[in-house]
Amino acid sequence: MAEYQPGVCNIGANQRRARRLSAIASFAVAIGIALAATLGAIPDLSLWATVPFVFGGYVGALQDYFRFCVAFGALARYDLSGSGGESGRVDASEAVRADRRKAAKILLLATVSTAVTSGLGAVLVRLA
Repeated sequence: MAEYQPGVCNIGANQRRARRLSAIASFAVAIGIALAATLGAIPDLSLWATVPFVFGGYVGALQDYFRFCVAFGALARYDLSGSGGESGRVDASEAVRADRRKAAKILLLATVSTAVTSGLGAVLVRLA
């Protein structure tokens, strides 16, 4: 049975699976757009359209990896019901602060990862 841990774990197996699938779908769309641009089927400027999908992919993947939902952290909630735990609200102010710090770290990591990936992707498409 999984338990809520402030700033560490706020989602269970079902919630993690949803984020993993979201990440896969987001990355697949970004790759599809990049391939279309590389093959000349769409203008190179269309590569900008990959950025939100890459970001969404990283957010989903990082939430799955860290067992932590950014939105739940920001809203002071948790859902471990898919792992035999409970779901509910976070009431302790220290726990809410820890959750919001973790959510911000995940978003920062996703932003940096998106910038690096998008930059490298743009260079590779230009070289192709």
